[in-house]
Amino acid sequence: MRTALVCLIALMAMQVMVPGSSSASLKVGFYKYNCKEAETIIRNTVAKAISKNPGVAPGIIRIYFHDCFVRGCDGSVLIDSTSSNTAEKDSPLNNPSLRGFEVIDEAKAKLEAYCPNTVSCADILSFAARDSAYYGGGINYAVPAGRRDGRISIAAEVIQNLPPPFLDANQLKDSFARKGLSLDEMVTLSGAHSFGVSHCSSFSNRLYNFNATHPQDPSMDRNFAAFLKTKCPQVSSNDPTVFLDTVTPNRLDSQYYKNLKYSRGLLTSDQTLESSPLTAEMVTMNAKNSKVWSAKFASAMVHMGSIDVLTGRQGEIRKKCRVVN
Repeated sequence: MRTALVCLIALMAMQVMVPGSSSASLKVGFYKYNCKEAETIIRNTVAKAISKNPGVAPGIIRIYFHDCFVRGCDGSVLIDSTSSNTAEKDSPLNNPSLRGFEVIDEAKAKLEAYCPNTVSCADILSFAARDSAYYGGGINYAVPAGRRDGRISIAAEVIQNLPPPFLDANQLKDSFARKGLSLDEMVTLSGAHSFGVSHCSSFSNRLYNFNATHPQDPSMDRNFAAFLKTKCPQVSSNDPTVFLDTVTPNRLDSQYYKNLKYSRGLLTSDQTLESSPLTAEMVTMNAKNSKVWSAKFASAMVHMGSIDVLTGRQGEIRKKCRVVN
């Protein structure tokens, strides 16, 4: 059965049609001859980090998503701010919620020692996201590579491109469609919320003073809401975090969709997938068949990794992921 699933994932990945002419230059095994151990070095680095802190896995996948949705998968989210520019990573939508940058830095340093000026930060992040899916949920797939690094990172562009946590299903559909991703891919990729954490500020509006009629969001299970209130008080001096999935918080799996069926989606953008006729059937199917969802997730990650990539002579190969050359 496991062999059949691996074959299905590989087949779906091969069948992905990537948007844009430059994406055609991406290929599996890109570093086979000029940096043979690249993927192994990255995977070992990610494995070590996750063994020390399981939260690294969802963190890296989230960095990848936030990178690809802003200027495409060009590693621009990895760039540090300067005195003259506030970079993507310091947008309120990214800071302090994104984590795992140090793992990418470590992998890059090892690769620069092994094969200098060869592996882009954008590709390192793509491989690291795949490896996070593997160690976090047993999902493995081939990653087409050959991305080049972008030189521009602007915080103001983040809010213009990333879907905020309060969108409904139709708005999410449009947001993902603008990036060339289908409705089913949107629902599938949302399953990444089956592990990791969220700050209370991203959903506290569902717990307190929801509207004039309801003190809290009626689409949220009452017992779940009561539990969340113990973690997220209405008045707080900080912004605590809670697990996106309290059942299997450190596992990338289809439990996310089962939670939605019981009105236990944390974010508005989560629960809307179950409450909307547009996506409810997809939620049901993913909740029922975890293996099919895993294969679709692999395929969707490959497709997302092709968004507006830089290839050939475009961009650069950064020596350090935090700064442009």
